[in-house]
Amino acid sequence: MRKEIKTTEAIFPMPVLMIATYNEDDTIDVMNAAWGMMLERNEIVLNLSENHKTVKNIKERKAFTVSIADAKHVVEADYFGVVSGNNTKNKFECSNLTATKSSVVDAPIINEFPICMECEFIEYQNDETGCGVIGKIVKVTADEKVMNGDKVDISLVDAIAFDPFTHGYYKIGERVGEAFKDGFQLKK
Repeated sequence: MRKEIKTTEAIFPMPVLMIATYNEDDTIDVMNAAWGMMLERNEIVLNLSENHKTVKNIKERKAFTVSIADAKHVVEADYFGVVSGNNTKNKFECSNLTATKSSVVDAPIINEFPICMECEFIEYQNDETGCGVIGKIVKVTADEKVMNGDKVDISLVDAIAFDPFTHGYYKIGERVGEAFKDGFQLKK
């Protein structure tokens, strides 16, 4: 038997993405966003409203980075979601994390997060069916600690996902199958 629940944001897992930009004074702004995904192989879409400081920075600087949050930094990741850059000028400094300037876009890379996508701003869609920020991924880097040869080993990333049902964070990591292969077991 099925029971109706009182949420419409019923997709799990939702990614925990750290969106980083530079402010007008070159300080760092980071926000936590769960509403983001790949749009194309080299494009990302973030469902963010225009009132976020981060969105204002993206439009001004024409660049941003997207990092995958990990279990080791869940406190910092959550902090970037509960504190607004519009109200807290030294938001990034309070996290005690470190950053490096991207060599390809005008945005910071948060050193402690294991995977980072460096993005050029394409457009902002704000009509009723618009999706927010769209960016072109121009470079992806990963910490060597999460690599197995030339590939990222997701079990080493300890990526976290947001649970919209109970507002929790969960660690992602156990491989349970082979994409584009296991389904062939049912093919007749």
